[in-house]
Amino acid sequence: MNKPELPSYLNNIHIVLTRTSHPANIGSAARAMKTMGLTKLILVAPKLMQTPMTPEPPQFDANCPEAFTLPEESYILASGARDVLEEAKVVSTLAEALAMTTLSCALTSRRRELTAPLHTPRELTPSLLVAAQSDQQVALVFGNETFGLSIEETQLCNRLITINGNPDYFSLNLAQAVQVICYELFSQVNVSMAHLQQELNLANHQQISSMVMHLRQIMDNAGFFNRRNEERLMRRMAAMFDRAALTTEDIDILRGFYNTINQRMQSK
Repeated sequence: MNKPELPSYLNNIHIVLTRTSHPANIGSAARAMKTMGLTKLILVAPKLMQTPMTPEPPQFDANCPEAFTLPEESYILASGARDVLEEAKVVSTLAEALAMTTLSCALTSRRRELTAPLHTPRELTPSLLVAAQSDQQVALVFGNETFGLSIEETQLCNRLITINGNPDYFSLNLAQAVQVICYELFSQVNVSMAHLQQELNLANHQQISSMVMHLRQIMDNAGFFNRRNEERLMRRMAAMFDRAALTTEDIDILRGFYNTINQRMQSK
């Protein structure tokens, strides 16, 4: 079965990472995005830290954001989503990233001096998808791994989203948070999973009848009917196999098993 095509309006949804510090998180976020059908990534003033894989991280120049290039570590963690990183837009400020958006959602898990209501991803997703379908630009904004979004950055957004979790311990990695949000969006897009289902070759009436007759012969040879009502028992067996919706592969397995039993009985 052919794979379904993703709806084009997903291209109107942007993942915005602000002041991200770990190169691997950017790559992992890109992988999380593409897995859920999203490809539009915006990086705001990355402040990459030194890591064992990136001992000399590239420095971001606010005066020349387009010159910024991600280190190989980000591409390695992106795996098959390298294209998302290659096409990512790099800007100096969050205001630039949100300039063309209609709905901008700040991801926050901390209570702030803000009056806007907090929404869960599931609550807000329907309105985000409707906006995207109307060709409006939607942004989901994630803050720095250590400090999150500042109050000023949050105030630039017109929606607040929080991922609800254990109140005694809530610690999501940046890429994990991106994955949760992207999954919730994709789960409400209703993309068919039919291509993942195994195509069943259901056995026809003749194949099932022949298999039941084969079984009857094996049971008779084994003396199973010596003290049992053969006709009544086989009617029940036939009805059971009819309810089972057997495939041709099931029939082959069963008949192979019957042949093995028959050979073992004859060798004794």
